[in-house]
Amino acid sequence: MCPAMATAPDIPIEDLPAQIASGQRLLGLDLGTKTIGLALSDVNRGIATPLQTIRRTKFTKDAELLLAVCADHDIAGFVIGLPVNMNGTEGPRAQATRAFARSLKGKTELPIVFWDERLSTVAAERVMIAADVSRKKRAQKIDAAAAGIILQGALDRLAVLERSRP
Repeated sequence: MCPAMATAPDIPIEDLPAQIASGQRLLGLDLGTKTIGLALSDVNRGIATPLQTIRRTKFTKDAELLLAVCADHDIAGFVIGLPVNMNGTEGPRAQATRAFARSLKGKTELPIVFWDERLSTVAAERVMIAADVSRKKRAQKIDAAAAGIILQGALDRLAVLERSRP
């Protein structure tokens, strides 16, 4: 195993169920350069709901806000959208997301899972347009909606894994 892999803060999604208790929620994150969209799973981890968007400041302040949300909602782990390029490579945004996760892991023991977020914002915007949400309200809620799509994808994968267990 290479040294970079040994310090990776994330775990494979297949390992997540063994690390979280029944009845605890997951928190989905859509990391942007200026904001962080948050989404919350239900206690059965079947449905993701957009929660809020926070304006980014400094990492320490952002982490404090995230950990306060975790305490308020009995969060068992994070699902962080990983902005992979359309060709599957990772660019500067993915590197920044991985750096954020490494720093966050220094402040909490909660497990972190990355989830491919390709087109999540596009999908969130399409849903909001279909629901006739005004342009102004879309701008305010798009990041939380994208976090909801990211988290829902991970929850759907967890459900498939659960059904395939012997």
